[in-house]
Amino acid sequence: MTALPEDQPPVISEDDRDTAVQRLQQAYTEGHLSHEDLDERLQQVLTATTHSELVSALASLPEEKAGTTSTIAAAGGRIKRRGAWRVPRTLKVASAFGSVHLDLSRAVIEHPVVDIELQLGSGRAKITVPRDAIVDLDALHTGWKDTLYKPQRRPIPGGPRILISGSMGFGRLKIRHARR
Repeated sequence: MTALPEDQPPVISEDDRDTAVQRLQQAYTEGHLSHEDLDERLQQVLTATTHSELVSALASLPEEKAGTTSTIAAAGGRIKRRGAWRVPRTLKVASAFGSVHLDLSRAVIEHPVVDIELQLGSGRAKITVPRDAIVDLDALHTGWKDTLYKPQRRPIPGGPRILISGSMGFGRLKIRHARR
């Protein structure tokens, strides 16, 4: 019996592949990889079809020095990130009043674990994670409403782990997995 499209792991984009190639080239330039290891890992990246295959090709590389922590802050209004954007290892989001929408479904996630720290006063927040992501909400404190999140019935192995922490005052956090 043929698997339904929902059961297949998401296909990586060319942007994901290009980012992985750049990381490997940077590691080689900095002396972290031998020429043979670079060739082997480049072959893995160029033939990879899923995010987990890219992550395994980048395993054991040193963490990137720049851009591993970012802060997005606004006193009021909307905070919105979507499309192909690079997700740092640690993302801090602070908003006193307003809404937050983070769409990680098409984002470039180079780290196996991503920490998202929310400091929200009032307003709603919505986070869309990749289909194969594992979400951990244990360190999030909500003051007014509970978080809306339904974990996948059949988790897809090999995806990034998204750790959400921080506090929310008068608002609700809604987390969903991307459909594709």
